[in-house]
This record gives sequence, C-alpha cells and structure tokens, in this order.
Amino acid sequence: MAKQGQTTTNLESLTIAAREATNKTPAAKGLPPVHLWNPPFCGDLDMRIASDGTWFYMGTPIGRQALVRLFSTILKREGDKHFLVTPVEKVGIRVDDVPFMAVEMIKDNDTRWALLRFRTNVDDWVNCDAAHRLRFTKASDGGLTPYLHVRADLWAKVTRALYYDLVDLGEEREVDGRELFGVMSAGEFFPMAGADEVRVSP
Repeated sequence: MAKQGQTTTNLESLTIAAREATNKTPAAKGLPPVHLWNPPFCGDLDMRIASDGTWFYMGTPIGRQALVRLFSTILKREGDKHFLVTPVEKVGIRVDDVPFMAVEMIKDNDTRWALLRFRTNVDDWVNCDAAHRLRFTKASDGGLTPYLHVRADLWAKVTRALYYDLVDLGEEREVDGRELFGVMSAGEFFPMAGADEVRVSP
C-alpha cells in the first residue's frame, strides 16, 4: 500500500477505473455517486486544474476534452482539498482556484421566473437558483469575481465576459434595510455589491 504523499496510480489506470465507475452509473441518475464512495487514499497525483479551468497532468495540458470531462465526473472536495475518487481509490489533485469555469449563459423566460442557466467548461448545465447560488468576491484588482455553485462543494468561476452580462442584467433591491445591486434568477436575488458602490463606479 502506498504511503501518504505517494501514489501508485497513473493516468491510464485512473482513466480505466473512472470509466468503469461511470459505466456502472445509470444514465438516468446522472453523475457517479462520489459522495457515497470512501475508498482508501492512494496518494497525490501530479494533476492540476489551473485558474482558467485547464487540466494539467505532469505539467502538460490534457488535450482530450472527453478525458477532462470524465475526470470531472469523479471530482470530490473534502475540506480545502480536491480528489478524484472511484469506488476503489482516492487520489489528491491540485486546484489553483475552483475546478470549473462558467463559459456560457442563457436567460430562460419560459419558467415562472426568469432563470439564468450556465454551461461549464466540461459541458454541465447548471440552473442558477437557491441550490446553485451565485457569489461575488473581491478580486485583487478591486473588482468582483463571480462564482457559481455547481454541485456538492464544487464551484465554477464565471468568465469576465459573462460577468459584464450579469452587470447588464443587474438591478437594485432593498435587503435587510440596505440597498444592494445584484441579479435575479429563479426568484432568488444574488447581491453583487452595495447600490451606492455601483453608482459611483466609473
């Protein structure tokens, strides 16, 4: 058995295990139930997800989108660490910021409320609602960086272009006695900043 910090897993064996786990998951149930799996920790794999959503293995970008998609379905976060998990093994990987990018947004007006839907860089569609919230954090340049909750404790960073689209959709609302600027989706209000901050922005 590998000691902690070491790994006996390589990309090929992990790919096979991931495919087997995915193939055993009924299509109607969607993604593999990684939250139910608690296999032994097999060490850290030299895999990294960069802040722009690019996956690297041993310093080289993984060029096959299908492979990235496969690994994304067995991704799990525990505390501040991310792992790729199958029923028989768990390996640690590095994530620079968050594992996904939200790269496309559509506004659906056919529902009871206007609904914002986002596509991630691994082709998952996520409805922005009470269970999949938008949050906005202060960026190093003083601006805001939006994030979308995808599933479990996994988030997607919203691209800068989509951030501007969100600003265009924004509106002011009073929340707990304070005027806030934010965006509505599925009947939920997601605040970006104080309305006064937005008004004085250049």
